[in-house]
Amino acid sequence: MEPPVITRQRRPFLFPVWLTMLAVVIAIGIAVAIFRSATTTVIVLVGPAEKSVGTIDDPPLSSDGEQRAQQLAQMFGESRGALGALYVSQTRSAQQTAAPLADRLGLHPILVPANDPGGTASRMLREHDGGTAMLIGTKANVLQVLRELTGRDVVAAKDDEYDTVFVISVPTFGDANVLRMKY
Repeated sequence: MEPPVITRQRRPFLFPVWLTMLAVVIAIGIAVAIFRSATTTVIVLVGPAEKSVGTIDDPPLSSDGEQRAQQLAQMFGESRGALGALYVSQTRSAQQTAAPLADRLGLHPILVPANDPGGTASRMLREHDGGTAMLIGTKANVLQVLRELTGRDVVAAKDDEYDTVFVISVPTFGDANVLRMKY
């Protein structure tokens, strides 16, 4: 009589367990990669300082405006390296407001057109992802860029209000936050 043939069949019992564990490891890896790639970009928006009263279209800063530009330079000029770029509209008052800060930080202001707030906002976010940038523009330009960045309308500053600074944090995921300050 012959001994019985022993056949050994592998049962696929552990296959679902290993497949589930592999899926969990992949999901954790993806979650960690997304978490590490999440950044917050900070954009600071400032209107020009006080202008001289006159009849010309693009007046220079008044003496009060020059003092306010110095205050702005003192406020943001202490953090060397924290401000990645300084964007300035093409008006004389905006350029004169930015000059003391640019000198203090050693930055070359980047001129941007006042009539393209969407392009300016996307350029600032693209070129300074996870960093900090400042825009000094006309009051209307500042509010338009603010609207582009946040999707919200903000109550316009009064005509005689020159000391408003908007600090916008734009995270990779989620909604932008706005902080309105006076200096």
